[in-house]
Amino acid sequence: MTRTRLTAAERGEQLADAAVKAFAVSGYAGTSTDDVARLAGVSQPYVIRLFGSKQRLFIAAVEHAAIRIEQAFRDAAGDSADLETLADAYEELLAERDLLAVLLHGFAASSDPVIGGVVRNCFGRIYRLIRELTGAGAEETATFLGSGMLLTVLASMQVLGPGAVPPEPWMSEIAAGIHKSGATVCGPGAEPSDGG
Repeated sequence: MTRTRLTAAERGEQLADAAVKAFAVSGYAGTSTDDVARLAGVSQPYVIRLFGSKQRLFIAAVEHAAIRIEQAFRDAAGDSADLETLADAYEELLAERDLLAVLLHGFAASSDPVIGGVVRNCFGRIYRLIRELTGAGAEETATFLGSGMLLTVLASMQVLGPGAVPPEPWMSEIAAGIHKSGATVCGPGAEPSDGG
């Protein structure tokens, strides 16, 4: 059987996927390039050869997560360019816990000047994209992003999304509040959006 050799770009993508998984679990400080290499099935020196440092590997993971969100929003806007449709697309991303966890770890590591600059750039790109796709104003977009951040935190705590823990009253209250505010939610105490 012949083995297909991956291009450097394909290997970089494979390593970025592995980095998302590894950094999602242990964060920037708690993850080594060796952890990512083992997960990807390559050597640690190969990871360093492609990315140069753990910092650059982490940045690639954060960028990978942001690009995935941007693409989900672009795809959704192809059907209907409004905030509700983008919220539905983000709700689907709640199942991809690793992506959201990497973003949270990126926010937490933003005191590092290089990482902070990249994370702010990613967040700004998502903000501008939402405005561009939907025509929403600054305040409406900020509210949308605020709801998205709350969803991200709740999904990370397994309050919402697939595999959610059994709900406590406060969880159901928050989920119902998000639902009433117009954001779509799937989890304890919340009914999935019916689109209307």
